[in-house]
Amino acid sequence: MSFVEYGDTIKDGDTAIVFLGHESMFPVKVQHGTVTQTKYGVIRHSTDLIGKKYGSKVTCSKGGWVFILHPTPELWTMNLPHRTQILYSTDISLITMMLELKPGSIVCESGTGSGSLSHALIRTVAPTGHLYTVEFHQQRAEKAQEEFREHGVEHLVTVTNQDVCKNGFGVSNIADAVFLDIPSPWEAIGHAKSALKAEGGRICSFSPCIEQVQRTCLAMEEYGFTEINTLEILLRVYNVRTISLQIPDLGKAAEDNSSTGFDSSKPSHQGSPCANLQQGTVQFKSGVPLREVVGHTGYLTFATKSLM
Repeated sequence: MSFVEYGDTIKDGDTAIVFLGHESMFPVKVQHGTVTQTKYGVIRHSTDLIGKKYGSKVTCSKGGWVFILHPTPELWTMNLPHRTQILYSTDISLITMMLELKPGSIVCESGTGSGSLSHALIRTVAPTGHLYTVEFHQQRAEKAQEEFREHGVEHLVTVTNQDVCKNGFGVSNIADAVFLDIPSPWEAIGHAKSALKAEGGRICSFSPCIEQVQRTCLAMEEYGFTEINTLEILLRVYNVRTISLQIPDLGKAAEDNSSTGFDSSKPSHQGSPCANLQQGTVQFKSGVPLREVVGHTGYLTFATKSLM
């Protein structure tokens, strides 16, 4: 099993996603002799999972059923254990596009955190690219390295435990892109410039506060970065529902002719559609926004290393 290469069957040691519904899923490490409890009953790894195909419908001990899905960076983002605040697919998709990443790209990242963005970056640059990720916190760095090994992507990533603001990324003039998600990104702009390839490259900084953005932009200008711009993504989700609306009672067209100036000697308008319209309801499909909308997450500041 690998997060960047699809495997057909579930094997001992794999990480799989137990899918109970769109709002209910969780990861599980498949191990021979182990059982997993769900609200639909027990899943026995030896008989219910190992050897079965990903996407299979598995019946639990109480008669309910679940689907077993192959892990992807998107599913991992929704189910990973949170060691820090994470980036979600809305921001991740823009980051990978604006940094112009592709298979074979070299990327530097700090900090690693819970590894949400890291998995997406690895999948984007695979199979010939590489991710150099730096994490200040030792336990988080060790846990991230363990997860990369379990997920079959350790050959595509190098994890370093150090302070990027003081010691940089440990590489020079090789990166196509740099991503910063740290409290004081302006202190790491110089190291980011050193890590980027000599002929240019892109940088992105994620910050929740506009004051951080201001200081980062000033540092980018100081180090000669160009095309500096800051974006914020606000996602609004709609649910498709059946709506019932009451048909308005428009009355009869021929009613009260005297008040409208009609000649009573003229033919009646009772045959018109309005005259026979009966009050009732009509149903139709409509998009309804969620009552709770995800608000501000952070600002994304992008810039390009100057060739001068």
